[in-house]
Amino acid sequence: MITFTDRAREVVLSLLEESEGELEALRITMRQADSGLKPHFDLTLVGADERESDDQQEDVGGFSILVKEYLVSQLEGATVDYVERINESGFEVHTVGPDEPKKSQDPPQGQIADRVREVLEVQVNPAIAAHGGMISLVNVEETDIFVEMSGGCQGCALSAATLRQGVERMLREAIPELTGVHDITDHSSGENPYL
Repeated sequence: MITFTDRAREVVLSLLEESEGELEALRITMRQADSGLKPHFDLTLVGADERESDDQQEDVGGFSILVKEYLVSQLEGATVDYVERINESGFEVHTVGPDEPKKSQDPPQGQIADRVREVLEVQVNPAIAAHGGMISLVNVEETDIFVEMSGGCQGCALSAATLRQGVERMLREAIPELTGVHDITDHSSGENPYL
């Protein structure tokens, strides 16, 4: 179901050992994020008295995880990593579910795609180029668009605000029929965010 990187496994086992038997399993829960963003997963170490009747337990080699039944399919094939960055550290869950938006193999075609590309090229990318960033159109599904951030935008703490308060506003003004602007960027792999 779910895989832990060596670093994530090492951290979980260390925390369990430090608890001297008070904590015994890792609970994984999910919160839905703002529209268009990936869901947020919370990982919490729990003791035996915190188990709930609808917890599903799975041994992942050295420790157990607890997951609610509705979440099992969401975590199928997922990987848990432990990351340390300049301004944050913690666990990250990378999912590979069928409900994740797919990148189109060919550049998106059609009137909406052309209009989105024009807004990105003329208004958006020149503005964020000063921060070393760029936003590209990845896919169009009816009146929903999927974009990917790169350069200084990938992994930047302000990327969600940039997308929602700036980019999405510009796109909706130019293309009122848009119903959704979705960010499919893997922000956890950004190497040079503008901070």
